[in-house]
Order: sequence, then structure tokens, then C-alpha cells
Amino acid sequence: MEKNLKLKSARAAMDMSQQELAEKVGVSRQHINAIEIGKENPTLNVCISICKTLNKTLDEIFWCDK
Repeated sequence: MEKNLKLKSARAAMDMSQQELAEKVGVSRQHINAIEIGKENPTLNVCISICKTLNKTLDEIFWCDK
């Protein structure tokens, strides 16, 4: 898995900590961190919740150009 720099960048652009995003999404801060560093893949529901919270599309945050 690769690091999710798009997620980290979008979160930082909204001046939101991992903890704040986690609370809004309903997961732990550790889970958000694991997604950002590429240790875990989120479920589709978590992806959608993250995108809604950050006002981004799934493609903007989770699409890989491989």
C-alpha cells in the first residue's frame, strides 16, 4: 500500500487534525493515521464519510494513477 498524501493534504488544507477528522467520520485517530501512512485500506463507507467531511470526491482522495 502507498501513503495517502491526498488525504493528508486535503485534511491539512481544512486545518483539521487527524483527531478532528476521526471524530467527524466516526473512527479512531489511529485508523485515520493508518490510512494516511498506507497501513490500512478504509471501507467504502469510511471513504465516503471522509470525502463528505473534506468536501472532496472519492476520485480526488482515493484514486490511484497506476
